[in-house]
Amino acid sequence: MSPFERDPFARFRNATRARIGLGRAGDALPTSAILDFQLAHARARDAVHGQVDFVALAKQLAPVPTVRIRSRAKDRTIYLARPDLGRQTNTADLPSSGDRYDIAFIIADGLSASAVEHHAVPLFKACMKRLGDFSVAPVILGEQARVAFGDEAAAAFGAEVAIVLIGERPGLSVPDSLGTYITFRPQSGRRDSERNCISNIHADGLGYEVAADKIVWIVREALRLQLTGVDLKENAEGAIEALPHQES
Repeated sequence: MSPFERDPFARFRNATRARIGLGRAGDALPTSAILDFQLAHARARDAVHGQVDFVALAKQLAPVPTVRIRSRAKDRTIYLARPDLGRQTNTADLPSSGDRYDIAFIIADGLSASAVEHHAVPLFKACMKRLGDFSVAPVILGEQARVAFGDEAAAAFGAEVAIVLIGERPGLSVPDSLGTYITFRPQSGRRDSERNCISNIHADGLGYEVAADKIVWIVREALRLQLTGVDLKENAEGAIEALPHQES
């Protein structure tokens, strides 16, 4: 009997991370499947409740300047219970300089500390290699922050485009997925439909180089067309491939 005949789901497991054909032990799942599920659930909970080490993150980004801005959610418990507070900046942390920039990067903890700590810095560096002569504000480190937090934070720097790198809500197969949200002329009150999103950036998903190509293509088109969101579609693979890649 071939392996596929003994386990007809084997060929499908090789093509997906989904839990399929787990088998049974009596009227329950096998012990190995139960333990695997419990481990995945624990990793997801750890990702949500974890704290990003922003001091270490700033050191990894050096010599790029950083500024740390908190949301109005004072701690993780409030952040999880009050999404609205995570969307608002603590105005006392906002800079008062009159500088203006083309782009502001916001690295926000979101719902997965591990995603930010694993993937935010490599993705940022991959983007910077492709941004050429665009002026980039000091990197904003957003604590207890959600996506819309980036609007107020980037607007404080007079940025034309906000790029939010944020930990996505973890699942039971990937606890450390990073998402990117790009908004033209960020300001308080922007709708989600006015952003472009690139998600599933992680070791088994979208790689840093491909993600950076997509991000920079959207940024260039956003500045050219003066918009982001549902009216800006990534519709030209050739255009992405044609982006200039600078040596690090």
